[in-house]
Amino acid sequence: MSDYIIRATAAEGQVRAFAATTRDLVETGRANHNLSPVATAALGRLMTAGSMMGSMMKGEKDLLTLKIQGDGPIGSLTVTADSKGNVKGYAANPQVMLPPNARGKLDVGGALGVGVLSVIEDIGLKEPYVGQTILITGEIAEDLTYYYATSEQTPSSVALGVLMNKDNTVRRAGGFIIQMMPGASDEIAAALEAKLAGISSVTALLDAGMTPEDILAELLGEFGLEINDRLETRFFCGCDKARVEKALISIGKKDLEEMIRDGKPIEAGCHFCGKQYTFTVEELKDLLKKAVR
Repeated sequence: MSDYIIRATAAEGQVRAFAATTRDLVETGRANHNLSPVATAALGRLMTAGSMMGSMMKGEKDLLTLKIQGDGPIGSLTVTADSKGNVKGYAANPQVMLPPNARGKLDVGGALGVGVLSVIEDIGLKEPYVGQTILITGEIAEDLTYYYATSEQTPSSVALGVLMNKDNTVRRAGGFIIQMMPGASDEIAAALEAKLAGISSVTALLDAGMTPEDILAELLGEFGLEINDRLETRFFCGCDKARVEKALISIGKKDLEEMIRDGKPIEAGCHFCGKQYTFTVEELKDLLKKAVR
């Protein structure tokens, strides 16, 4: 498998960890949406986080949605993921262009601006769980670290990275999430914090050719790392024409009638994968019969 997630524990269960390599799924998202480099970095980071956070869910039908709404030029990012490693996402303004930030890196924080991160977990209950925090830096990893600390009271370290080639394709992508479990000792927490402080960036680790196993061994090897399993992850969208039909029916009779009066086929696209579906005037007339308002 090319892209995958490693799930592990350390310090006799006091620490749990996830690490992922996601180059292919991020490149698929970039190509599907014709993303600019900064939009690729932003959406790629959030999709990488989504893949790992989705793998934390238990149920076959559980669904995670990550949404960032900011006042920056990219507007918003939306990612959904399930427990089986499937992830998809889109940016409101996929072609946003910005100069590098003060460190000479892609300015993801500038693209997102000031805003809110929402984490929505649909685990089959009557209402989904929704957690929200403000964006601390807009760099996404720090914002998720803050989210875990404030909304879930789980001390965590989140690192996410996307490295681009000169031709604007994705060279490397991946990240890790390391969390202290309830009852973890102060000694383990302090030792792990010191270890993490010595890591330059997850992008540097990935670009050095390190696998998720290598990264967790580097971070947690001295804490008795135990790798539990490995899960393939991929960009996957389950859209089809029938789903788009339902969306068109939901817009109501008035708008459908206007489309029919135009007398031309229409194209309706999927936000997540960019695929276009064509509907003839006759098909629109059939949909009109099913519309309720």
